[in-house]
Amino acid sequence: MKWKHALNDYQLYLKIERGLSQNSIDNYALDVTKLINFVEANNINHTPVNITSELIQQFIYEIAKIVNARSQSRIISGLRSFFNYLVFEDYRKDNPLELIESPKIGRKLPDTLSEAEIDTIIKAIDLSKPEGERNRAMLETLYGCGLRVSELINLKISDLFFDEGFIKVTGKGDKQRFVPIIDVTKKYINIYRTSIRVHLNIKPGHEDTLFLNRRGKQLTRAMIFTIIKQLAVKIGLEKNISPHTFRHSFATHLLQNNADLRSIQLMLGHESITTTEIYVHLDKSHLSEVVEKYHPRN
Repeated sequence: MKWKHALNDYQLYLKIERGLSQNSIDNYALDVTKLINFVEANNINHTPVNITSELIQQFIYEIAKIVNARSQSRIISGLRSFFNYLVFEDYRKDNPLELIESPKIGRKLPDTLSEAEIDTIIKAIDLSKPEGERNRAMLETLYGCGLRVSELINLKISDLFFDEGFIKVTGKGDKQRFVPIIDVTKKYINIYRTSIRVHLNIKPGHEDTLFLNRRGKQLTRAMIFTIIKQLAVKIGLEKNISPHTFRHSFATHLLQNNADLRSIQLMLGHESITTTEIYVHLDKSHLSEVVEKYHPRN
Protein backbone atom coordinates (compact mmCIF):
# COMPACT_ATOMS: atom_id res chain seq x y z
CA MET A 1 0.00 0.00 0.00
CA LYS A 2 1.39 3.38 -1.03
CA TRP A 3 1.34 6.41 1.23
CA LYS A 4 -0.87 8.59 -1.00
CA HIS A 5 -3.36 5.73 -1.43
CA ALA A 6 -3.52 5.17 2.33
CA LEU A 7 -3.97 8.89 2.98
CA ASN A 8 -6.82 9.17 0.46
CA ASP A 9 -8.61 6.18 2.01
CA TYR A 10 -8.09 7.64 5.49
CA GLN A 11 -9.61 10.97 4.45
CA LEU A 12 -12.67 9.19 3.06
CA TYR A 13 -12.98 7.27 6.34
CA LEU A 14 -12.85 10.52 8.35
CA LYS A 15 -15.53 12.07 6.16
CA ILE A 16 -17.92 9.14 5.75
CA GLU A 17 -17.44 7.06 8.89
CA ARG A 18 -16.44 9.73 11.39
CA GLY A 19 -18.48 12.56 9.89
CA LEU A 20 -15.75 15.15 10.47
CA SER A 21 -15.77 18.60 8.93
CA GLN A 22 -13.48 19.32 5.98
CA ASN A 23 -11.35 21.56 8.19
CA SER A 24 -10.74 18.72 10.68
CA ILE A 25 -10.02 16.27 7.85
CA ASP A 26 -7.45 18.68 6.38
CA ASN A 27 -5.72 18.97 9.76
CA TYR A 28 -5.51 15.19 10.17
CA ALA A 29 -4.23 14.83 6.61
CA LEU A 30 -1.57 17.49 7.22
CA ASP A 31 -0.11 15.46 10.10
CA VAL A 32 0.20 12.38 7.88
CA THR A 33 1.62 14.47 5.02
CA LYS A 34 4.44 15.64 7.29
CA LEU A 35 5.43 12.01 7.87
CA ILE A 36 5.14 11.25 4.13
CA ASN A 37 7.44 14.18 3.32
CA PHE A 38 9.98 12.92 5.87
CA VAL A 39 9.93 9.40 4.39
CA GLU A 40 10.35 10.68 0.84
CA ALA A 41 13.04 13.24 1.71
CA ASN A 42 15.15 10.58 3.40
CA ASN A 43 14.55 7.90 0.73
CA ILE A 44 13.08 5.57 3.33
CA ASN A 45 11.74 2.44 1.68
CA HIS A 46 8.86 1.83 4.08
CA THR A 47 5.13 1.84 3.41
CA PRO A 48 2.33 2.67 5.85
CA VAL A 49 1.99 -1.07 6.40
CA ASN A 50 5.57 -1.81 7.48
CA ILE A 51 7.00 1.44 8.84
CA THR A 52 8.47 0.85 12.30
CA SER A 53 8.21 2.63 15.62
CA GLU A 54 11.92 3.45 15.42
CA LEU A 55 11.50 5.32 12.12
CA ILE A 56 8.51 7.23 13.41
CA GLN A 57 10.43 8.12 16.56
CA GLN A 58 13.21 9.43 14.32
CA PHE A 59 10.63 11.56 12.48
CA ILE A 60 9.34 12.93 15.79
CA TYR A 61 12.88 13.83 16.89
CA GLU A 62 13.30 15.80 13.67
CA ILE A 63 9.92 17.53 13.82
CA ALA A 64 10.57 18.50 17.46
CA LYS A 65 13.43 20.71 16.25
CA ILE A 66 11.06 23.00 14.34
CA VAL A 67 7.72 22.90 16.20
CA ASN A 68 6.72 23.52 19.81
CA ALA A 69 5.57 20.85 22.24
CA ARG A 70 1.90 21.54 21.63
CA SER A 71 2.24 21.14 17.85
CA GLN A 72 4.37 18.06 18.35
CA SER A 73 1.71 16.52 20.57
CA ARG A 74 -0.98 17.24 17.98
CA ILE A 75 1.05 15.60 15.20
CA ILE A 76 1.60 12.49 17.32
CA SER A 77 -2.12 12.35 18.06
CA GLY A 78 -2.95 12.70 14.35
CA LEU A 79 -0.53 9.94 13.36
CA ARG A 80 -1.84 7.67 16.08
CA SER A 81 -5.33 8.11 14.64
CA PHE A 82 -4.06 7.33 11.11
CA PHE A 83 -2.39 4.09 12.16
CA ASN A 84 -5.40 3.12 14.28
CA TYR A 85 -7.39 3.34 11.06
CA LEU A 86 -4.90 1.03 9.30
CA VAL A 87 -5.18 -1.46 12.16
CA PHE A 88 -8.97 -1.20 12.06
CA GLU A 89 -8.92 -1.99 8.32
CA ASP A 90 -6.52 -4.95 8.89
CA TYR A 91 -3.67 -3.38 6.92
CA ARG A 92 -1.49 -3.58 10.03
CA LYS A 93 -1.39 -5.73 13.14
CA ASP A 94 -0.09 -2.99 15.42
CA ASN A 95 0.04 0.78 15.83
CA PRO A 96 3.69 1.94 15.70
CA LEU A 97 2.82 4.95 17.89
CA GLU A 98 1.39 2.83 20.69
CA LEU A 99 4.47 3.22 22.90
CA ILE A 100 5.43 6.72 21.76
CA GLU A 101 4.50 9.31 24.37
CA SER A 102 3.41 12.83 23.62
CA PRO A 103 5.39 15.65 25.26
CA LYS A 104 3.94 16.94 28.51
CA ILE A 105 2.23 20.26 27.98
CA GLY A 106 0.29 22.43 30.35
CA ARG A 107 -3.31 23.16 29.58
CA LYS A 108 -3.38 26.49 27.79
CA LEU A 109 -5.99 28.85 29.14
CA PRO A 110 -7.74 30.79 26.38
CA ASP A 111 -7.35 34.55 26.12
CA THR A 112 -10.48 36.49 26.91
CA LEU A 113 -11.72 40.05 26.57
CA SER A 114 -13.44 42.12 29.19
CA GLU A 115 -16.89 43.50 28.49
CA ALA A 116 -15.34 46.97 28.13
CA GLU A 117 -12.78 45.70 25.60
CA ILE A 118 -15.49 44.04 23.52
CA ASP A 119 -17.51 47.27 23.56
CA THR A 120 -14.43 49.26 22.50
CA ILE A 121 -13.67 46.89 19.61
CA ILE A 122 -17.25 47.00 18.31
CA LYS A 123 -17.42 50.80 18.65
CA ALA A 124 -14.25 51.05 16.55
CA ILE A 125 -16.04 49.59 13.52
CA ASP A 126 -16.47 52.20 10.77
CA LEU A 127 -20.22 52.18 10.16
CA SER A 128 -19.90 54.70 7.31
CA LYS A 129 -18.70 51.84 5.09
CA PRO A 130 -21.16 49.18 3.86
CA GLU A 131 -19.16 46.37 5.46
CA GLY A 132 -19.34 48.16 8.81
CA GLU A 133 -22.89 47.04 9.59
CA ARG A 134 -21.97 43.49 8.53
CA ASN A 135 -18.88 43.45 10.73
CA ARG A 136 -20.80 44.75 13.73
CA ALA A 137 -23.48 42.09 13.25
CA MET A 138 -20.81 39.37 12.91
CA LEU A 139 -18.93 40.33 16.07
CA GLU A 140 -22.16 40.68 18.02
CA THR A 141 -23.09 37.17 16.83
CA LEU A 142 -19.69 35.70 17.72
CA TYR A 143 -19.90 37.16 21.22
CA GLY A 144 -23.67 36.95 21.72
CA CYS A 145 -23.96 33.29 20.67
CA GLY A 146 -20.47 31.92 21.36
CA LEU A 147 -19.93 30.64 17.82
CA ARG A 148 -16.83 29.14 16.24
CA VAL A 149 -15.62 31.09 13.19
CA SER A 150 -16.60 28.21 10.88
CA GLU A 151 -20.10 28.24 12.39
CA LEU A 152 -20.37 31.99 11.78
CA ILE A 153 -19.43 31.94 8.10
CA ASN A 154 -21.74 28.97 7.46
CA LEU A 155 -24.74 30.52 9.23
CA LYS A 156 -27.83 30.57 6.99
CA ILE A 157 -30.82 32.89 6.93
CA SER A 158 -32.94 29.73 7.23
CA ASP A 159 -31.10 29.02 10.52
CA LEU A 160 -32.53 32.15 12.14
CA PHE A 161 -35.53 31.48 14.34
CA PHE A 162 -35.87 34.96 15.81
CA ASP A 163 -39.51 34.59 16.86
CA GLU A 164 -38.53 31.59 18.98
CA GLY A 165 -35.35 33.30 20.20
CA PHE A 166 -32.88 30.76 18.77
CA ILE A 167 -30.49 30.18 15.90
CA LYS A 168 -29.60 26.76 14.51
CA VAL A 169 -25.85 26.20 14.45
CA THR A 170 -24.02 23.50 12.50
CA GLY A 171 -20.87 22.62 14.42
CA LYS A 172 -18.08 20.08 14.24
CA GLY A 173 -18.96 16.87 12.45
CA ASP A 174 -22.10 18.56 11.07
CA LYS A 175 -23.72 18.28 14.51
CA GLN A 176 -26.53 20.78 14.95
CA ARG A 177 -27.59 22.63 18.07
CA PHE A 178 -29.95 25.47 18.91
CA VAL A 179 -28.40 28.49 20.62
CA PRO A 180 -30.39 31.30 22.25
CA ILE A 181 -29.99 34.70 20.60
CA ILE A 182 -30.46 37.92 22.54
CA ASP A 183 -32.38 40.96 21.31
CA VAL A 184 -29.32 43.16 20.69
CA THR A 185 -27.79 40.53 18.39
CA LYS A 186 -31.08 40.12 16.53
CA LYS A 187 -31.27 43.90 16.11
CA TYR A 188 -27.85 44.21 14.45
CA ILE A 189 -28.42 41.20 12.19
CA ASN A 190 -31.72 42.71 11.04
CA ILE A 191 -30.06 46.09 10.37
CA TYR A 192 -27.43 44.37 8.24
CA ARG A 193 -30.02 42.33 6.34
CA THR A 194 -32.37 45.22 5.61
CA SER A 195 -29.87 48.01 4.90
CA ILE A 196 -26.82 46.27 3.40
CA ARG A 197 -27.40 42.69 2.35
CA VAL A 198 -30.50 43.43 0.23
CA HIS A 199 -28.39 45.65 -2.05
CA LEU A 200 -25.71 43.03 -2.80
CA ASN A 201 -25.48 41.17 -6.08
CA ILE A 202 -25.72 37.73 -4.48
CA LYS A 203 -24.06 34.96 -6.45
CA PRO A 204 -25.90 31.68 -7.16
CA GLY A 205 -25.52 29.21 -4.32
CA HIS A 206 -25.13 31.92 -1.68
CA GLU A 207 -28.73 33.15 -1.49
CA ASP A 208 -29.23 31.61 1.97
CA THR A 209 -25.79 32.50 3.39
CA LEU A 210 -26.23 35.22 6.02
CA PHE A 211 -22.90 37.06 5.98
CA LEU A 212 -21.52 37.85 2.52
CA ASN A 213 -18.52 39.67 1.08
CA ARG A 214 -18.80 42.58 -1.35
CA ARG A 215 -18.98 40.15 -4.28
CA GLY A 216 -22.04 38.42 -2.86
CA LYS A 217 -20.22 35.27 -1.78
CA GLN A 218 -19.54 33.54 1.52
CA LEU A 219 -16.82 35.05 3.68
CA THR A 220 -13.67 33.06 4.45
CA ARG A 221 -12.27 32.23 7.87
CA ALA A 222 -9.18 34.27 7.02
CA MET A 223 -11.30 37.36 6.34
CA ILE A 224 -12.89 37.19 9.80
CA PHE A 225 -9.43 36.89 11.38
CA THR A 226 -8.24 39.92 9.39
CA ILE A 227 -11.22 42.06 10.39
CA ILE A 228 -10.66 41.34 14.08
CA LYS A 229 -6.88 41.83 13.92
CA GLN A 230 -7.32 45.21 12.21
CA LEU A 231 -9.80 46.37 14.85
CA ALA A 232 -7.42 45.30 17.64
CA VAL A 233 -4.63 47.36 16.06
CA LYS A 234 -6.98 50.31 15.59
CA ILE A 235 -7.79 50.53 19.32
CA GLY A 236 -4.25 49.66 20.43
CA LEU A 237 -5.23 46.39 22.05
CA GLU A 238 -2.11 44.48 23.03
CA LYS A 239 -3.80 41.10 23.44
CA ASN A 240 -3.41 38.53 20.67
CA ILE A 241 -7.04 37.98 19.75
CA SER A 242 -8.94 35.98 17.14
CA PRO A 243 -12.58 35.08 16.43
CA HIS A 244 -12.26 32.32 19.04
CA THR A 245 -11.51 34.98 21.68
CA PHE A 246 -15.10 36.17 21.41
CA ARG A 247 -16.31 32.59 21.96
CA HIS A 248 -14.09 32.24 25.03
CA SER A 249 -15.31 35.59 26.34
CA PHE A 250 -18.95 34.51 25.84
CA ALA A 251 -18.39 31.44 28.02
CA THR A 252 -16.30 33.24 30.64
CA HIS A 253 -18.77 36.09 31.08
CA LEU A 254 -21.68 33.68 31.42
CA LEU A 255 -19.79 31.78 34.11
CA GLN A 256 -18.91 35.01 35.93
CA ASN A 257 -22.60 35.84 36.01
CA ASN A 258 -23.43 32.47 37.61
CA ALA A 259 -24.52 30.47 34.56
CA ASP A 260 -24.10 26.72 35.11
CA LEU A 261 -21.48 24.72 33.23
CA ARG A 262 -24.00 22.31 31.72
CA SER A 263 -25.90 25.15 30.01
CA ILE A 264 -22.63 26.67 28.73
CA GLN A 265 -21.59 23.23 27.43
CA LEU A 266 -24.81 22.90 25.43
CA MET A 267 -24.53 26.38 23.96
CA LEU A 268 -20.89 25.91 22.96
CA GLY A 269 -21.56 22.48 21.50
CA HIS A 270 -18.89 20.70 23.56
CA GLU A 271 -19.27 16.92 23.58
CA SER A 272 -17.61 16.64 26.99
CA ILE A 273 -18.15 18.80 30.06
CA THR A 274 -14.38 18.49 30.62
CA THR A 275 -13.80 20.81 27.67
CA THR A 276 -16.13 23.39 29.15
CA GLU A 277 -14.52 23.16 32.59
CA ILE A 278 -11.47 25.07 31.36
CA TYR A 279 -13.48 28.25 31.81
CA VAL A 280 -13.70 27.60 35.53
CA HIS A 281 -9.95 28.23 35.75
CA LEU A 282 -10.24 31.66 34.21
CA ASP A 283 -11.99 33.30 37.11
CA LYS A 284 -10.84 32.20 40.55
CA SER A 285 -12.83 35.01 42.19
CA HIS A 286 -16.02 33.39 40.90
CA LEU A 287 -15.14 30.15 42.67
CA SER A 288 -14.48 32.00 45.92
CA GLU A 289 -17.84 33.73 45.67
CA VAL A 290 -19.58 30.38 45.13
CA VAL A 291 -18.00 28.90 48.28
CA GLU A 292 -18.76 31.99 50.34
CA LYS A 293 -22.36 32.04 49.19
CA TYR A 294 -23.27 28.37 49.22
CA HIS A 295 -21.00 26.51 51.67
CA PRO A 296 -22.96 25.59 54.81
CA ARG A 297 -19.98 26.33 57.09
CA ASN A 298 -19.72 29.93 55.91
